[in-house]
Amino acid sequence: MAANVAAGEPFVPHYAAEAPVAAASGGVAAMAGIEALLALQAAEDPVRSKRKALKRARAMLDVLNELRADLLTGRIAEGRLNQLLALLGQARDGTTPELDAAIDDIELRVRVELAKRGR
Repeated sequence: MAANVAAGEPFVPHYAAEAPVAAASGGVAAMAGIEALLALQAAEDPVRSKRKALKRARAMLDVLNELRADLLTGRIAEGRLNQLLALLGQARDGTTPELDAAIDDIELRVRVELAKRGR
């Protein structure tokens, strides 16, 4: 130890070297607990998530039915197209490629109709 002091390094007792390790491990455990709580709070309830998806799907089907009625009369309301575009933006879930492909097709058609109207 005398060699370390002579070399300019501070004196560190043996027990002091072990104390930070114990404190650090306690801090890591506390951080892991906090991260777990935050992860639980961020996780969505599967039932609530499914209800939201069903609500969005019903709203989208309602707008599509209204659009169909507009097509039969020969006049499509631009507001309805904008409403459908907003619903389509929320509809993608990334877990069902077939559904996402259908949504992409509908979104493309809505954008074409809006482009025809100069938007």
